[in-house]
Amino acid sequence: MRCGLLGRRLGYSHSPAIHGGFGLGYSYELFEVEPRHLGDFLAGGDFHGLNVTMPYKTAVLPFCDALSPVAKSIGSVNTILRRGDGSLFGDNTDAAGFRAMVERSGIIVSGRKVLVLGSGGSSLAVRHVLGELGAGEIVVISRRGESHYGTLRQHRDTEILINTTPVGMHPDSMRTPVNLELFSHLVGVLDLIYNPARTRLLMDAEARDIPHLGGLPMLVAQAARAAEVFSGQRVTAQAEASVLFALRRQTENLILVGMPGAGKTTIGQLVAERLGRQFVDADQLLEKATGGTIPELFERVGEGGFRDWETELLTQLGRKSGKVIATGGGCVTRLENYPHLHQNGVIICLERALSDLPREGRPLSEQLDLKTMYAKRRPHYQHFADRTVENAGSPTRAADRVVEVFYEVLGD
Repeated sequence: MRCGLLGRRLGYSHSPAIHGGFGLGYSYELFEVEPRHLGDFLAGGDFHGLNVTMPYKTAVLPFCDALSPVAKSIGSVNTILRRGDGSLFGDNTDAAGFRAMVERSGIIVSGRKVLVLGSGGSSLAVRHVLGELGAGEIVVISRRGESHYGTLRQHRDTEILINTTPVGMHPDSMRTPVNLELFSHLVGVLDLIYNPARTRLLMDAEARDIPHLGGLPMLVAQAARAAEVFSGQRVTAQAEASVLFALRRQTENLILVGMPGAGKTTIGQLVAERLGRQFVDADQLLEKATGGTIPELFERVGEGGFRDWETELLTQLGRKSGKVIATGGGCVTRLENYPHLHQNGVIICLERALSDLPREGRPLSEQLDLKTMYAKRRPHYQHFADRTVENAGSPTRAADRVVEVFYEVLGD
């Protein structure tokens, strides 16, 4: 059986890996189709089943010979099955995916005011589920219409915010569709974007201790329901969880922070070998890019200039995926580095006894008292890190523990 994802501009997609992970015996590929060819492709294309993404979730409706009750109610199709007689059956598994996302988040929507950003096909599925879950007032914000971004202040009492727009998607991941300071009653934020793993919107929610969740669980859950439509077989909860974990393991960076000399490079290289990943040392890249050693850079431009270069580099590294990244010991002193690193990475702080930290070739370690430096930086390490690992014995043992902790975070 030949299945795949239908869209106009697909680029890189997780869908082939997700559907392949279910192991249900069908192939899965990407179908990029221009709007003028959509009808011809649906009528004569060599496929058994399709997932449908932007901008075709409503455009495919006239070409479907029958719709599931959910697709008919929502007015949007994201799954198409070519039946034995050649007719096309349209379904919507976004609804089931979003319901699974809400359940995973633990956010209660019943009776609460919900602000939905965006009015496209995904928004239609979201609103359908919100209605089923008994949400209170549901307000849809679009670029045009009665409720738009200029009217946000009228909805300061919003309790749950849901982003269905592409604002904040890679590579423009530091954009956010709204400022959360507007909403003082928020108890939940959901963002359907899954690349990066944590949008700026979600990190803003995290900073305010607001429960939040990104779109990767929804992506996997809706794909599982589509796989059942394609194959006629059931995808177990265990298989779904396994695919989600494998996807996070493949895509999220593992980032090491810690004091100069804590072992980030040595342990990072060992971790990269264990995970079969590329290892990236931020200080080494900075030296290569600027043509000088770290001490020479400090002498040439001072700490402020060095930190500017470092932030520029970390901004680029944070957009990458599936790497092991060792950072400079002082990167945490610039809080603006946090969202760039955290957007697509699990951050682990390496702790090492101050008496074991080497000083040579580390400008600030040579100049300053380590106890004073650590006292100032410790709150920043704690803010940046998802977990802390002690580097007290052999590098091999510490590397093993880092991998264990990385998997624990991914499984949460």
